[in-house]
Amino acid sequence: MNKVIIDCDPGIDDSLAIMLALNSPEIEVVGITIVAGNSPVELGFKNAKKVLSFLNRLDVPVYAGADRPRVRDYVNALDTHGEDGLGESFLPDIEGQEIPEKSAVSFMRETLKTGDVSVIALGPLTNLARLIDEDLDAFLSIKRLVSMGGNFRSHGNCSPVAEYNYWEDPDSARLVFDTLYEHQGRIEMVGLDVTREIVLTPDILQEMKRVNPKVGDFVEKITWFYFKFHWEWEHIRGCVINDPLAVAQFLNPAILNGFEAFTQVETGGISLGQTVVDSMGFYRKESNAIIYTDVDKTTFWEMFLTRILEIELAQCKEIFAKYIY
Repeated sequence: MNKVIIDCDPGIDDSLAIMLALNSPEIEVVGITIVAGNSPVELGFKNAKKVLSFLNRLDVPVYAGADRPRVRDYVNALDTHGEDGLGESFLPDIEGQEIPEKSAVSFMRETLKTGDVSVIALGPLTNLARLIDEDLDAFLSIKRLVSMGGNFRSHGNCSPVAEYNYWEDPDSARLVFDTLYEHQGRIEMVGLDVTREIVLTPDILQEMKRVNPKVGDFVEKITWFYFKFHWEWEHIRGCVINDPLAVAQFLNPAILNGFEAFTQVETGGISLGQTVVDSMGFYRKESNAIIYTDVDKTTFWEMFLTRILEIELAQCKEIFAKYIY
């Protein structure tokens, strides 16, 4: 079984990704680390605990990490995720679940050095950059690094050219990409080119509620704000759920296709946070990233819906046929 650390900033779609991960028998989530991003780190910690409580999985440890970007000022995304970071569902806090003294980076250092542990990074890469600062060997021990972040040809979601996670902390993202280049590593970039293809529509949500009212109602509570945001700003009937696609790709690498390329993250000016992908090989440098550009939407939805709703594939095909096929 693959051991995984989920590094995230819950966040609506982070929460959906955690639900998918913890309903997937191929992986063991050995811990969840929180970084400031969509939500401030303390709020992200509370939100992770709320999701784990709903899943009856409070046995999964959660650790708080970086509370601000490496260089620039912190800019949360509560305008997108709601005042509480969970779609203004205002779910009750989980009692007796205090932030541990051990930091996210300390947990990563200890865990990664045991070997064969991967990281699925769903937020800014600040915790990973701090890990590089403190223990490069631990960072280089990551078996597989999948990151929801960046964009290649798709436009940005917080500037014309930048995706939020890398825009939020471009200096940390730059350090991660550059370090991987120096040590012949690869980061799998699940960016907006593919995540924008994964839209949770009102029709799919209504069927989810009918099939599994408990899960469907929970998803509705945490996504309704997201639906409103996407309609207002992008005129999408539904909401893009970015982070679950990164988990799905880790579980089934056939879901996404792309190419390898040398990639850097811009740290200043109007292109702050942009992922500069050398797709044509101008720099003649070895690749440090896998850039995903194509997604098998049907396979994603089959995985996501069967697992979080706990239904069989045949039932999924029957119920959701006109929505995902």
